[in-house]
Amino acid sequence: MSLRIDLLRHGETERGGGFRGSLDDALTARGWQQMHAALHDAGPWDALISSPLQRCAAFAGQLAAQRALPLRLEPDLRELHFGDWEGRSAAELMQTDAEALGRFWADPFRFTPPAGEPLVDFRRRVFAAVARLQREYAGQRLLLIGHAGVMRLLLARARGLPCERLLDVSVAHGELLPLSLPWPMDSAWPNP
Repeated sequence: MSLRIDLLRHGETERGGGFRGSLDDALTARGWQQMHAALHDAGPWDALISSPLQRCAAFAGQLAAQRALPLRLEPDLRELHFGDWEGRSAAELMQTDAEALGRFWADPFRFTPPAGEPLVDFRRRVFAAVARLQREYAGQRLLLIGHAGVMRLLLARARGLPCERLLDVSVAHGELLPLSLPWPMDSAWPNP
């Protein structure tokens, strides 16, 4: 049985863009507005699933209370850990680590940021989490509040893009995108 998931990326954060990864930034007032605006006339959902990072979980908690929906925080849906690049912008990395940044952008599955999480491990944990959701919420509709990396991974897979084209998928702050999962999450892309 299939599962319908609406993916909502968190809004703008207090510390801005760049490689936020596992940093636990709060939303700005604009970030809250972006997320509320994305959900105008959206739903209904049977449950809310969120990354435990506050830029997702704080909004998810408020929304769950407002709509009287169950909320599940799913640790395996947290963002990719960018290692030494966490908290740095692409512009800054272009000044100090341009070659490595270029290799990451060209093929993120073959190049891991220094001390970062390999994308094959990230893919494994995200797909395992969504496979659990498929089993536990079969036939339901969920709102998954998460991060750009998680959404890119799921959308690229659903669109049939090769894994090395993951970064071709664009996801804006506060963007809401539908995802249907007729394909088994347990069948990951072939290893790059």
